[in-house]
Parts: sequence; structure tokens; C-alpha cells
Amino acid sequence: MFRLVVTVVLLCLTPPVLAAAIETDDSALDAAFTRILDRDFGTKALGVEALAASDHPKKIELLRGVLEGELRYLKKNKRLVWMQPADGKNAAIDVFTGENYGVVSKRKFRKLAINNAMRGQIRGLLAELELSSSDPAARLAAVNKMLGKSDPSHAELFGRLLEQETDAKVREAMQSAIAVARLSDPDPAQRRAAIAEVSGSLLPAVRNGLTRLAADDPDDAVRTEAAGALRVIEDRVELFGYVETVFFGLSLGSVLVLAAIGLAITFGVMGVINMAHGELIMLGAYTTYLIQQAMPEMIGLSILLAIPAAFMVSGLTGIAIERGVIRFLYGRPLETLLATFGISLILQQLVRTLISPQNVPVSNPDFLSGFWQINSVLSLTYNRLYIFIFCLLVFAGLFLVLKYTRLGLQVRAVSQNRSMARAMGVRSGRVDALTFGLGSGIAGVAGVALSQLTNVGPNLGQAYIVDSFMVVVFGGVGNLWGTLVGGLGLGIANKLMEPWAGAVLAKILVLVFIILFIQKRPRGLFPQKGRAAEG
Repeated sequence: MFRLVVTVVLLCLTPPVLAAAIETDDSALDAAFTRILDRDFGTKALGVEALAASDHPKKIELLRGVLEGELRYLKKNKRLVWMQPADGKNAAIDVFTGENYGVVSKRKFRKLAINNAMRGQIRGLLAELELSSSDPAARLAAVNKMLGKSDPSHAELFGRLLEQETDAKVREAMQSAIAVARLSDPDPAQRRAAIAEVSGSLLPAVRNGLTRLAADDPDDAVRTEAAGALRVIEDRVELFGYVETVFFGLSLGSVLVLAAIGLAITFGVMGVINMAHGELIMLGAYTTYLIQQAMPEMIGLSILLAIPAAFMVSGLTGIAIERGVIRFLYGRPLETLLATFGISLILQQLVRTLISPQNVPVSNPDFLSGFWQINSVLSLTYNRLYIFIFCLLVFAGLFLVLKYTRLGLQVRAVSQNRSMARAMGVRSGRVDALTFGLGSGIAGVAGVALSQLTNVGPNLGQAYIVDSFMVVVFGGVGNLWGTLVGGLGLGIANKLMEPWAGAVLAKILVLVFIILFIQKRPRGLFPQKGRAAEG
């Protein structure tokens, strides 16, 4: 009788065996998920280990489903299913056959409950499984996942895998992971050797490991060497911080050059202070918007088409302004300034009336989205990088036009001595119109670039007109090289001062510098020769 009672008690205390309740068509998976369904988390952990060790082709997908909570057990047919939302309810999709069992109440599902320790366990198992992937990118991602875990056992794991690895980037990441793992080695000599290996590394996991050793390691020599390695790393981080600042300065300078280079042509050749130049930039940005609206499914192509279209729209508008207004006001700079200011107001109101008084959205194509990750602390955004390259291409194209074409020869002749150019048969009126159109067209191209960096609205040009004049005056009126050097230089100076002076004060300091510089060199960095200089 006593033995019967003991047997009954033991049966009551023993967790139920659910092997028969799971139907996965694979005995190894049945056994693994039987343990995962158990109430004891130790048993669940063993089930997860068994699942990871199985040969089933979907084991990574199943482990991720357990981790993310999307994998459930459907009680009515003993199948593993994906629980997916459907019209506010839950549909059950068979994991192995893909059969849709329809909408099922949550009470009909059984959740595969896990705790935080198991979540960490599953993440580690997933990373280890992905290390054996045939895709180098997947292996690299798996190494990076494990890089922040200072577990000495990882050194042995990656040491074995390193012998078989052929991809250079994955090998480099594995070597870093081995060094990071050795930072937690119980032997102080091994920790010191690991510090020497990672000295200069910019990986966050390395910096975290060295910070921990420098603060808490019981060995004085380890703490000292870790602190020294950290100083080396911080110096490199600071250096790359300056590199990033210079890059942002170049991108800002590129925008200034694009905005000012057209103004430099018209101001240098014709001596006209065109206050509507900002609105010509705005027209280029709106041209980009309208082309995108006409072909919304082809954003990348629309940007490429917008470049010649914006050049034509702004260029023809510039020719109309020159022929209709400015040619009657040559030699009267104050009247020209007032007239072009009035034209700028008209263009702004025209855009508000015909398109919208509010800002309009211009999308970035895929090739302008994202960033180029050079290392762990330095990344360059594609839109700013491409705009810098675009600025250099526009500059080179304009330089070649002015240097090697008939129009360029006539422009240079008129800018140096208008009377002599007329005496030689150059039609100065035609040259003025084409020059103004060329400068205006480049302003439109600048608008295409600006549409990828900032909001497109009726007041877009007003934000750049003052900066454009500053660049032209600083670089030398009418000199293309002066505009390039002046724009890029002012952009870099502005960004270098912003961290300690703030954006507004940095602009003020740049303006003060230009005022003082002009007092010393009134004709700018690269003074123009000929009529522009004499005027």
C-alpha cells in the first residue's frame, strides 16, 4: 500500500510528457518542442539546445519564431503554427505545410513562453548557426552580434572558424572578436596581450571592454595598459570626428558654390546685382518637385531628368528677366537692385498661387539614401557625398564652357573690355543675355541639389542669396576658382566653429571675418582682371 501511494505522488509531481501531443513530422523536433512546452525553464532551455542541434532546415526560422513570440502551438490539431493578425483577429498558418487554418481564438493557441535568460541563449545560438552560413554578409552579421559579448569561450570558437574563413572582412571581424573575448580571460597575461592586440581599434565592443578593465580590473598593470589603450582610441575617435566635420563643411560649401557660381558669372561679366537669383534656385527645386509628381514611380529617373529641365526653366526665366528688364538698366546699379528685388517677390507669389504656399515634398531616390560606413565612428551620408561630387562636375563643366567654347571666349572678352569686344564684332547684348541665362540655369541646377537636402518652399532662395553674395565677394567677383575656393572654405570654417560657437554665432563670425578680409583685400581672394576690376 505504501509503495502504491509513493508511486501516485511521484506521478503527480512528474511533468506530463507531451511527445505525443506534438506533430511536426520529425521525431527530433517533436522531442525538442516537448521540452520547450514544459513549464520548467531549465527543461525549456534543453529543448532550445536540442532544436539548435537538430538537422532540420527550418531550425533558424523556428528559433527566431520562439524568440519573437510569433511561433505558437495550436491545441486542436497539435501543430506548430505562425500566429498572424487578420482583420483584428489571429490566423493560424502551419509552419511546415503553409496551410491556413483560418481565424482562431487566442485561447486555442499555446504560447511558447521563455524568459530573459532563454532570450539571450537563443540569440547566441542563432548567431552561432549563422556563422556557418554560406553568405559572407550573414557570417559577418553573426560575428558582429557576438562581438559585444566578452565571453572567453568565444575565443576558442572563433579560433576554429578562423582557419576555415575565406572572406577578408569576416576574418577581420573574427580576429577582433577573439581579442575582445580574451579581454575577459582569467589570466592577467592573456588580458594584457589582448589589450595590445585591440589598441587603436574603433569597435564599440573594444572600447567598452577596455573601459571595464581600466575601471574594475584587479590587476594594476592591466588597468594601466587598458587606460593607455583607451587614450589612443579616443585620440583616433577625435581625429575622425574632425574628418566628419570637414566632410560636413565640404557638403555645406558645395551647396554655397552651387548657389553662388551662377551669380559669380552674371555679377562678374555684367556687373548686375541680381536679387532674384535665389528665386531662380527656387524654380529649379520646384521643377524637380513637378517632375516627381509626373512620374512618382520613378524617383531616381525623375531626379536625373530634373537637372536639364531645371537648367532650361531657370535659364529661360533668366534670359526673359535680362531682355525684359535688366538691359534697360545697365549702368544704374541701384535701380537694377530694386528691379530684381521686385522680380523676386513676383516669382515667389507666382509659385504660391500656381503650386502651393506651403512647403512641398521632394523624395530622395535610393542611391541618395543611406550612408557609407567607413569605420565604427565615421560614416558619410550619400546625399551629401553625391552633392559634393555634383558640385565639382558642374564647376568643371562650366569651366570648360568658358575656357574652350566660342561663347566662353566672348564672355571673357566682354568681361575684360566691353568696348574693345564690341569693336571686334562681338554682339555684347547677345552675350549678356546668354551669360545671364547660363548663370540662371546653373542656379536652377543648384535648386535640384538643394531639393535633396532641405525643404522646398517659396522662400527657399531667400536662405541662400546673402550667402551667395558673401561667397562671390570673398572669392573674387567673377572668378570661378575664387567662387569654388571661397565657397568650400567658408563651408568648412562654418562647420569647424559650430561645435563651440553654435550655428548662429558661427555665421556671424564668418560674416565679421569677410568684412575684415574685404577691408584688407577689397577685390577678394582671386581678383578679376579687366572691366570688372576697374569698376
